[in-house]
Amino acid sequence: MYRNRKKYIKPAGWFLFLLCFYAAASFTGCDPALFISRSSHLSDLAADMMRPDLSFFPKILLPLFYTVQMSVTGTVTGSALALIISPFGAVPLQFPSWARHLLRLLIQVLRSFPALILALAATFLFGLGTFAGTFSITLYTFAIMTKLTYEDAEHTDTAPYQALISMGCARFPAFIHAVLPEILPAFLTNALYLFETNVRHSSILGYVGAGGIGLILNEKISWREFHKVGTILLLLFLTVCVIESANRYFTAVIHSGQIAELFSGRKDLSKKTRISGRMILFGFAVLFLFCLATQTPPDFSRTSAAALKSMAAGLTHPDWTFFFSTEKDGLGYLLLETICIAIVGTSIGAFLSAPLAFLNTRRFVPAPAAFFFNLIIMAIRSIPFLIYGLIFIRVSGPGAFTGVLTLAVCSIGLLTKRFTECLEAIDPGPYRALLAMGVHPVPAICHSVLPQIAPAFCSAVLYRFDVNIREASVLGLVGAGGIGAPLIFAMNQYDWNKAGAILLGLILLVWGVDILSSRR
Repeated sequence: MYRNRKKYIKPAGWFLFLLCFYAAASFTGCDPALFISRSSHLSDLAADMMRPDLSFFPKILLPLFYTVQMSVTGTVTGSALALIISPFGAVPLQFPSWARHLLRLLIQVLRSFPALILALAATFLFGLGTFAGTFSITLYTFAIMTKLTYEDAEHTDTAPYQALISMGCARFPAFIHAVLPEILPAFLTNALYLFETNVRHSSILGYVGAGGIGLILNEKISWREFHKVGTILLLLFLTVCVIESANRYFTAVIHSGQIAELFSGRKDLSKKTRISGRMILFGFAVLFLFCLATQTPPDFSRTSAAALKSMAAGLTHPDWTFFFSTEKDGLGYLLLETICIAIVGTSIGAFLSAPLAFLNTRRFVPAPAAFFFNLIIMAIRSIPFLIYGLIFIRVSGPGAFTGVLTLAVCSIGLLTKRFTECLEAIDPGPYRALLAMGVHPVPAICHSVLPQIAPAFCSAVLYRFDVNIREASVLGLVGAGGIGAPLIFAMNQYDWNKAGAILLGLILLVWGVDILSSRR
């Protein structure tokens, strides 16, 4: 009886999804025919950017350094703060309940805002420059890493922790000795992945005056100097390649247990393990200290107590007329448009990422083909999402359809990487057995691979949808629909009451998405 019921629920679920997708696509004005008819504009842009002006390289090295500097400093600082604060958010660790609720509320609020919005707010406090960008990356990293870390702590075995507590050990030292060695590999892996993400975020913070390569990138796109844009994107691609190669090496070291064993205080470690682990930690420390020492100091010359008081008063007293407005320029309509952009963009990206993931791994295709597709996916991921928006707007024009195209391409980059990692972690035995029996690869994948990866695929898609909600909220900056343009205009015009209403709407929206994701 249960099996039959389950069998009939699945098609109903797919029908509901397709209905939501069609409604969202209609609401955002998706028009594939328009995109196809104007695809020559995209090919012309791509042709110009694929002929980079190599003489422009020296002029972008310093902005690129500032971009990496913000990423390194923000990622390390935010991750370190998360490691210190996250135990207070884990239920099994039994820290005071008021501290847990307060921390989770703070993390929920911070996670609702993309790095670009945090950077814009930071420029009002610390002035223009890389310090504001570093501060925003730190907050962004702190919010994500804190949530991931206390969730990992909740899913680990806390019996050793409870044993130390019963022996009179304080809670935080007990966390360091009993829980941290268990969650450290996942923590470091998340930090490395987030560092790569932060490089792309830092590359667009210059749009709001927070330093990095974003300002010059926006300038060259606005002047239609696409040969120089190609040079900047080529340099970003090479940077992402170097970072990803380093991440793969460090991830392998982390999963080998060398770093965790070094922190565990074991005295039976080999001399080679101790030396390699300490060299890695020393290298990271030197890089972080160098980036921290070369950081631009904050500029408080334009910051006043009256301005801060006005900002705080406006944000805590939202414009309720705008908040409850049902007009086309009201908050409800703009948030609905943001949701629809995220739904359609995520769905298209997931649909295209699944086959690309199989082409991206040597388990299913020859090594040269996998290497070729890996380069393509890496190139897609190296371009910041706002750049895609600026490119697609010249093809499809301003509006929500441009936002859909932007998020679809960005989703392909991240989801293909996640899907590929899932495929490389599965048990290949059933698939090889079916091939040995003469079964065609496609049905063999359907019957032996898809059942293993379906839960991980769904989790990755939900995570990308959560990311896309926040990224869609700033796409309006380039005319790609959503709530971004009104929010940034309100902040730039010091209309803090309206900005407070929009920020409250974003918090409620992300909170609602989190609830739905947790109940899937």
